Amino acid sequence: MTSNQTHPSQTIAVTVLAVAVVGFALYCFQAFGEAADFGLLSLLPTAVVIFTALYTKRTIESLFIGVLVGLLMTNSPADFIPQLGTTFLDVFMNDTVAWIFIACGLMGSMISLVTIGGGAEAFGRWLTTRVHSRKGTLFSTMALGLAIFIDDYLNALTIGSSMRKATDKKKVSREFLAYVVDSTAAPVCIILPFSTWAVFFAGLLEDNEVAAKGAGIDLFIDSIPYMLYAWVCLVVVVLAISGKLPLLGKMKDAEKRAASGKLVSDADAVYNTELEGGVEKSNMLNFFVPILSLIFFTWYFDIDIMSGAMASIFVTLAFFGLQRLMSMGQMFDGILKGFVGMIMPLGTLFCGFMLAEVNNALGTTEYVINATTGFMTADMLPMVAFVVMAALAFATASFWGIFVVGMPIILPLAVAVDANIPLVVGAMISASAFGSHACFYGDSTVLSAKACGISPMSHAITQLPYALIGGVISAIGFLMLGIML
Repeated sequence: MTSNQTHPSQTIAVTVLAVAVVGFALYCFQAFGEAADFGLLSLLPTAVVIFTALYTKRTIESLFIGVLVGLLMTNSPADFIPQLGTTFLDVFMNDTVAWIFIACGLMGSMISLVTIGGGAEAFGRWLTTRVHSRKGTLFSTMALGLAIFIDDYLNALTIGSSMRKATDKKKVSREFLAYVVDSTAAPVCIILPFSTWAVFFAGLLEDNEVAAKGAGIDLFIDSIPYMLYAWVCLVVVVLAISGKLPLLGKMKDAEKRAASGKLVSDADAVYNTELEGGVEKSNMLNFFVPILSLIFFTWYFDIDIMSGAMASIFVTLAFFGLQRLMSMGQMFDGILKGFVGMIMPLGTLFCGFMLAEVNNALGTTEYVINATTGFMTADMLPMVAFVVMAALAFATASFWGIFVVGMPIILPLAVAVDANIPLVVGAMISASAFGSHACFYGDSTVLSAKACGISPMSHAITQLPYALIGGVISAIGFLMLGIML
């Protein structure tokens, strides 16, 4: 029997469990009806996703199974297939989803152009001539992540794909590279008030009337010192790179494998794709001109990565064309290959959005928040808000969407009990960052894994111990600050 085969008794047990879950989901619809208050049972689809992902190590299938379970809970067998189709259409027609698909696809095209133009290779050669140690290379990765603070998507995709060759030469596992990239992207985006995160949350604070119109960004800035998870996360990354913090869990196995020269596991080989036919003798300008134009235009178009990627692709085509690096046909082939290469991570994100739709129908977010409001006293509220919203972010992969529901409940409560508002806001935004790191089907995890050439599950499992360290320290910090302030 090969290692890929499962024991018959194991197969039978899984089949029985699957039938039981489906049967229970059908019972839920019969017992509670279509618009019921499912309470604790609203967590069932997410629990199914987590269990299935841990068992199969496959993300998209696990998410889709969770979606199916949720739809069975809220629809009759006769309405199940039509509602599945409606859910597909609802997600496809969502403006945010459409933006993510186009923006990430164009980012894939942009990265592909830089790669086939030899820019990434030239940057890797340049970096290795100036940074000679493993630690230096990883700190350079972190420094680049701190520099590209406009958007976490832009940060993860750009830094991960740019640093692969440099870290490969130092025998850094792709899992460790993905950890450094991911654990720099979101924290730096929330502690600097010039990012997409700042714009979104500032608007949300104004909508919830805890800040006057135009003053949302001021409250966001006041909350930055209390975004404990971001600060702790960056410190943990520094300690991990420097070796002061030992390798934990599966990361130890990944680094041991990389030390022997195997940078990517056999299971992740399918994710480690490299573009063929790139320019062999290129120069540094073919890296910096496209990347700097991408950053500039993203900023110029009001921190819109989609518009920034479009504009930078035109600049890159013109710049490469003037040098006659390759034919126009080769460049457009690269654009298409880069866009198509994003299909798998975008498929994961799409199924994640479908799960979010199902959770909304079940009332998962409202149930969890309402069930815990009794613990939200003035002293306890920052810590409870962090833990609850972090758990919801992890469970739903909705790192911004849950706050549209959560803030109108938590912030008025914070005002009523006279809690420190910047502290509570800092706790909630910290929860969003933690969720994006811990959730194996979240956008940050998926895109960082894509950029580094590994599966989302491999990245999530190896990063989770470090995220939990940051989460636990942050929770303790919020409890202490809640008592002191």
